[in-house]
Amino acid sequence: MENVILVVHLILALGLIGVVLLQRSEGGGLGMGGGGGGGAMTGRSAASALTKVTWVLAIAFICTSIAMTVIAAKNSAGSSVLDRIVDVPTTQSAPIAPSADDLLPPSASDTPITPPPAD
Repeated sequence: MENVILVVHLILALGLIGVVLLQRSEGGGLGMGGGGGGGAMTGRSAASALTKVTWVLAIAFICTSIAMTVIAAKNSAGSSVLDRIVDVPTTQSAPIAPSADDLLPPSASDTPITPPPAD
């Protein structure tokens, strides 16, 4: 069910993008855009078919967003990321810490390892 809603959501998103790009620029947005002289200052004009389709797609997009949120919340109800941590049994009783000798550089008294003589 979640996959079906996701596919519908993606189709709605692409349709919404397409319809918005098809609409004519009315101007007035940040003082830019086309449009006839002073169209933004006149009264509200009748909604065109593209505007109505945009509203329908936007409302459907919001509904699918809410539906996916509800489904995701229902699937994760009562669980946490910390619940997914599995205790791995250890073979040792205590962790082995490196000794101080392992962390220091070799001293002059340490004998270097010599390779065995070749035959």
